[in-house]
Amino acid sequence: MDLSLDDRLRQRLLRVRELGRSEMRPLGLEADRLGRPLPADHPFFERLVALGLGRTRWSGEGEAGGAGGGGTRAVVQLAEEMAYWDRGVAVAFPGPGLGEAPLLALGSEEQRERFLGPFRSPDRPHWGALAMTEPGAGSDVAAIRSRARRVDGGFVLDGEKSFAANASRADWIVVFATVDPALGREGHRAFVVERGSPGLGNFHVEHKMGLKAYESTSFTLRDCFVPDSNLLAGNDPSARRSGFSGALRSFNSTRPAIAAMAVGMGRAVLDESVAFARAHGLLRSIRVQDRLERMRRKLRASRWLCLRAAWLADLRRENQLEASMAKAIAPAAALDAAVAGMEILGEVAGRGDTLVEKLFRDVKAMDIVEGTGEIQRIVMARRLVGLPRDTG
Repeated sequence: MDLSLDDRLRQRLLRVRELGRSEMRPLGLEADRLGRPLPADHPFFERLVALGLGRTRWSGEGEAGGAGGGGTRAVVQLAEEMAYWDRGVAVAFPGPGLGEAPLLALGSEEQRERFLGPFRSPDRPHWGALAMTEPGAGSDVAAIRSRARRVDGGFVLDGEKSFAANASRADWIVVFATVDPALGREGHRAFVVERGSPGLGNFHVEHKMGLKAYESTSFTLRDCFVPDSNLLAGNDPSARRSGFSGALRSFNSTRPAIAAMAVGMGRAVLDESVAFARAHGLLRSIRVQDRLERMRRKLRASRWLCLRAAWLADLRRENQLEASMAKAIAPAAALDAAVAGMEILGEVAGRGDTLVEKLFRDVKAMDIVEGTGEIQRIVMARRLVGLPRDTG
């Protein structure tokens, strides 16, 4: 497994590290204190675009081009570094976001050019988004009830979506809906709904206990017309199941990066805990040593799982099992680290003004987003006993 860093990726990691130290962590702490996301017109986002960030992995040919040399592996390593400094700020970054993966997996060249092209060399901050979760369909994506009704020239969408990152500021949102609930997963289709489309509205930014620097948005679709040209895999004669299988391919690509973010957050807890223990003369305690060593061991093992899943994705090899393993194990390791960090800080952690306490609140979400730990364990168990693989 080749995990070497090319010069371009190495330089990008160094830039993210400096950006994280000087701006991302302070902004994350400020957003947490104020209890609201960074506004779309924040000058930080303009600076990111000037630095060459907020771009797509799509090079203009084929599926994905250099995210710094290495495709998904590069994305995983950058995601870990950004989340080390602040995962909420990292998710708020301009860019195509989680909507990029289904466009790469299902989109035509014309659709990629139209929707990802503006992210190749943006002159200002742009966002894309993905909307799959609904009030009654979270982990069980087969339970999606947003409807897509065929009309002349396209489809009309009706439904509700929840917890879509950056949706209210996005140029477009990849929305998953069903053409017929009776078909279950085979009825799923993916549509690109553009900003300003009539019937797209009622955006509401949810209040969260952590990760407050980015928007988790709910919205509605009411008689929202989407042209045929915005249906992903629309020209594929075998498009039955393309929506659901496209979602799975998207998840298998993005879950290693989400898991790597949990590793980055766990690393931040570890470093803060070591610094606190050193400053307060606790490093000689066998109890503290044991907790710190356990944190590091679990986080290192989790990182290898993330990189393995990403390496397989780059080779276009089956990686559903590895992606689920990474997503199931890394958030749990990060949460264990946060709990241990709170124990090491003791009563200081209860003041509510330390980075470890903030990370303790932030990291809980990592077991939920992109498929809960329970769902990942179901995926792994089905593979263990030889049941069909197409589960979310």
